[in-house]
Amino acid sequence: MRYHIEGLDTELLLKLYKDMLLPRMIEEKMLILLRQGKISKWFSGIGQEAISVGVTNALKQSEYILPMHRNLGVFTTRNIPLNRLFSQWQGKASGFTQGRDRSFHFGTQEHRIVGMISHLGPQMGVANGIALADLIRKQKRVTAVFTGEGGTSEGDFHEALNVASVWNLPVLFCIENNGYGLSTPTNEQYNCEDLVQRAKGYGMESRIIDGNNILEVYTKVNELCKALRKRPRPVLLEFKTFRMRGHEEASGTKYVPAKLMDSWAKKDPISNYEAFLLEEKVLTKKKMAAFKETITAEIETHLQTAFAESIIALDETKELTDVFQHYDYEEHKENESASNIRFVDAVSQALHQSMEKHQELIIMGQDIAEYGGVFKITEGFVKDFGRNRVRNTPICESIIVSTAMGLSINGMKSIVEMQFADFVTSGFNPIVNYLAKVHYRWGQNADVVVRMPCGGGVGAGPFHSQTNEAWFTKTPGLKVVYPAFPHDAKGLLNTAINDPNPVLFFEHKGLYRSVYGDVPNDYYTIPLGQANRLREGEDLTVVTYGAGVHWALETLDKHDHIRVDLLDLRTLQPLDTEAIFTSVRKTGKLIILQEDTLFGGVASDISALVTENCFEALDAPIRRVGSLETPVPFAKTLEENFLPKKRFESTLLDLFAY
Repeated sequence: MRYHIEGLDTELLLKLYKDMLLPRMIEEKMLILLRQGKISKWFSGIGQEAISVGVTNALKQSEYILPMHRNLGVFTTRNIPLNRLFSQWQGKASGFTQGRDRSFHFGTQEHRIVGMISHLGPQMGVANGIALADLIRKQKRVTAVFTGEGGTSEGDFHEALNVASVWNLPVLFCIENNGYGLSTPTNEQYNCEDLVQRAKGYGMESRIIDGNNILEVYTKVNELCKALRKRPRPVLLEFKTFRMRGHEEASGTKYVPAKLMDSWAKKDPISNYEAFLLEEKVLTKKKMAAFKETITAEIETHLQTAFAESIIALDETKELTDVFQHYDYEEHKENESASNIRFVDAVSQALHQSMEKHQELIIMGQDIAEYGGVFKITEGFVKDFGRNRVRNTPICESIIVSTAMGLSINGMKSIVEMQFADFVTSGFNPIVNYLAKVHYRWGQNADVVVRMPCGGGVGAGPFHSQTNEAWFTKTPGLKVVYPAFPHDAKGLLNTAINDPNPVLFFEHKGLYRSVYGDVPNDYYTIPLGQANRLREGEDLTVVTYGAGVHWALETLDKHDHIRVDLLDLRTLQPLDTEAIFTSVRKTGKLIILQEDTLFGGVASDISALVTENCFEALDAPIRRVGSLETPVPFAKTLEENFLPKKRFESTLLDLFAY
């Protein structure tokens, strides 16, 4: 192995050595503890230390780095206290996730590290978002993100490279090509000689680097970082290396040919560099022994601190509270000046006024810039706020949601428009696995609103008509808003944008241009979690939201002899259960109307909650009304039969007569 030390002083040469030695010695200790049952799992990076250490040393302390589970050297080089790392691996309170997640599944703003989740793909989009915030602020910084060669098969990898290239984001995409994805060899993962060949298709630069040569890693990455700070752009790096142990310790390495293992053992990044430093007289055996003695003592001291820490105590209130970042609702009262406008105009007003209020609020989505979006909600926004803040995106919902997560990590707010709510399936993973869980896991908020134009009744068929709120009300960590009137849409959207937590904001496209209402002209907010009682009555309660509110009003107007307590929920998470219970205790009868198909929907949970809390007040069975258990059909007659409007009327009459 050839080492070139031109321009590198002795202090740096020794630092790189010690920075590799520390994670190696920690790992060797962890493998002993694993066998003793003192930690539960371990993903070894033995043989790959040069990549983590070299890349981290090339970055500035203020620059974010997004490692994986074989990048212990990133954490140690950024000087994270070892006792906290050890507590993290034991699931104790001093760990970064307070026992809620394991391994390296955490981040720390103090050290500018953002750890992985097991669904590897979003990691690269998060890096894009962090880099985008730096680019918009004109901060000359680089973001580095790691993946393995197996992860490059995921769609998110390709989406991330494409977006980074189109937007000239200063991201180093670091592939640790270590030969195997668990047990699957590279020839079964991809059919090109080198993974960097993929960069050409995205108009990106690329480099192949010997991942076992610490000086080559450091010098080449350092050179690239300096270049990217001056002229932002992404670069794809492929570090050739090898995984000397199993994917995780339980999997072993029996699937690896012995000759291959032996050949890579000879390329060990630490022993080779150590021999070179000894030969160059930069390192002596006495100094080497002293380094190892110091590290051993440091490991033992911090281990004892971690072992001495008590097993984490359960605090159920704290567990529930920490799902969301605490937010004190910011009230902005309504002004008397109002205009009668459409639902679509109210949404547009809220976005525009929020963009004025929050100078670092970014809107992203397909065709939303000059075109104004398919519903023309952001028409004119580019002229008012510029293309930096109103950004057309490629068709890649998953990586754009992840990019929004990265913007939040770097202190910005963002709104993602799903062109149609149906298309959220392509961005489902980062919403439910990253945005929803990130605050509970390590205290990082996801300051993201996902706008969801939804709903049927417009003859749009199975892929442009779904109302899929139940996919998200089921997921702890997400707030879900679903207004029925222009006034509520504006006030609730403003609140959703102010809220530092992830919000799914459903906008029924059938209401966009058909429903008018008086809406205050100035900025105002409405708190989440408060239902609105539209009518008061003693005979029965109707609970609904979205288009269901208008169906209910139209039906009730035909049967004005029935005195109904009509509740428009407005938000589904948080849910105003007290308003529901109070009404049911008064009327004794309940219908829950939703546009979504019936099984597993919001109505089912409300029915269960009322049964559990108001059973003795009920004078009749609870009735749920929803759409037919089919995909949304296209033909008018079929869609009318699919939707629950007519079934609601018959249910209303039946329950009234019960």
